[in-house]
Amino acid sequence: MVDKKKIRNFPDAPGVYLMKDAEGEIIYVGKALSLKKRVASYFFRPGLSVKAGVMMSYAAEIVFQETPTEREALLLEADLIKKHQPRFNISLKDDKSYPYVIVTREEFPRVLIGRRRKRSESDADFFGPYTSARLLREALKILRRSFPFCTCRRFPQRACLNVDLGLCPGPCRGKVGRRRYLFIIRALEDFLTQKDTELIEGLSVRMQKLVAQERFEEAARLRDQLEALSILVSVRKGPGAAAGEAADDWKKIGLAGKPRRIEAFDISNMAGREAVGSMVSFVDGVPDKGHYRRFRIKAVGGIDDYAMIREVVGRRYRRLARERASFPDLVVIDGGAGHLNAARAVLRQAGVRLPMIAIAKEEELIYTKKGRMPVALERSSPVLRQIQAVRNEAHRFAKKYHILLRKKKMME
Repeated sequence: MVDKKKIRNFPDAPGVYLMKDAEGEIIYVGKALSLKKRVASYFFRPGLSVKAGVMMSYAAEIVFQETPTEREALLLEADLIKKHQPRFNISLKDDKSYPYVIVTREEFPRVLIGRRRKRSESDADFFGPYTSARLLREALKILRRSFPFCTCRRFPQRACLNVDLGLCPGPCRGKVGRRRYLFIIRALEDFLTQKDTELIEGLSVRMQKLVAQERFEEAARLRDQLEALSILVSVRKGPGAAAGEAADDWKKIGLAGKPRRIEAFDISNMAGREAVGSMVSFVDGVPDKGHYRRFRIKAVGGIDDYAMIREVVGRRYRRLARERASFPDLVVIDGGAGHLNAARAVLRQAGVRLPMIAIAKEEELIYTKKGRMPVALERSSPVLRQIQAVRNEAHRFAKKYHILLRKKKMME
């Protein structure tokens, strides 16, 4: 019998969950944008399907594997189903549900998008699986401009339009020999296996130049191309590589590894009036609302965000020091370098040493230590998204308290 109490402690994060029977055999693998909500739906939501009801009658344990993004969860789900062949999974047992890039092993190889149904490893090379057929089609359209290839099953009597458009080198008309054609195909395969990144790097540089020249429509088209190509990059990195990149991003902001407990601070006021501060706590990426704290600013008059940050942070950690309570693994300040320096100064005065960063809105730059350049993580970085989530929650909590005090003031 599955322990329902454990389900309530599942993370509100993307990942894969595995159901096991009494003998420990995996009977079902599922993906989720929120592991906590998805798995809880089997127990706390009425109206299960007949199949789900039967499956749950066999389930004795549910475990999970968290992933940085939903895309990694999709790929991990496919790998686990292929490996374990759970009896309640049907659609992904033979990888039929996800598209691949297929490069045939013919005299003049063709490049196609398809499923792994009829072809064997001896007939073709497979790259994937990918999670979006739409993005994959767009990506191949872009790649075909740099690596023209043939898609015809048999050479036509007349050259097709793709030859005129430069999307096919024209082996059907002898415009390219086999040796040169294979060189193009190998270059495409190098890109698909991340041995060649010049195309993406070149597009990124061109997009930045267009933005600087305020040619925003052209820059937007390149941005869309980069988005399509991102599906190829994400799958060849894989979940394991994504976890490695997350570890690297934590190091970039000064941490040895992923912090388990994070506390974040924000200030909310209107022209200095009804000024308040908030502190939120996250444990393993999940809000720990029982340890949220709110502060009414007492010692600062007028508009002085730095002084308010000093007051709130000082009150929090001087109290923890007096009580000899445990400290967080990371402190996040909503603001820039000035806010960070103010908070670090009050920690030094209190004799407390804690890893601390600040994150500035809009640019989303992360400030680490005085005098150091801010760190710009990739917008897709799971580390940046976690820091943003904590910061946003601190902002929401502070604003909520500020509005409450304003309403009370109006009532008075």
